[in-house]
Amino acid sequence: QVQLVESGGGLVQPGGSLRLSCAASGPMFSLNAMGWYRQAPGKQREFVATIISDDSTTYADSVKGRFTISRDSAKNTVYLQMKSLKPEDTAVYYCNADVEYVPSAGYRKVWGRGTLVTVSS
Repeated sequence: QVQLVESGGGLVQPGGSLRLSCAASGPMFSLNAMGWYRQAPGKQREFVATIISDDSTTYADSVKGRFTISRDSAKNTVYLQMKSLKPEDTAVYYCNADVEYVPSAGYRKVWGRGTLVTVSS
């Protein structure tokens, strides 16, 4: 089973920056889309950004121009560079990935356990 492990969360002041990482490990044939979601206290999990195998990206309107998603396919790792952080960005950030375990078997979505980002002065 593929595992996703997020890192890079923490406490940052408003206007600051953080870089999240998510590394996939375990037996797999390929990875397709990788992305980030977040869940703020008392709210539902929401989409943040995604990047697919051709490196095309999609962002939630709330983070456009402030967050950048990228990937290192050789390391099976996806990153989320976050700038100009706001208190409303406070949430647990979850990584996900579409994993193909066997050729032509289709993709299964795998989730990490999350990393907490707190934006506060």
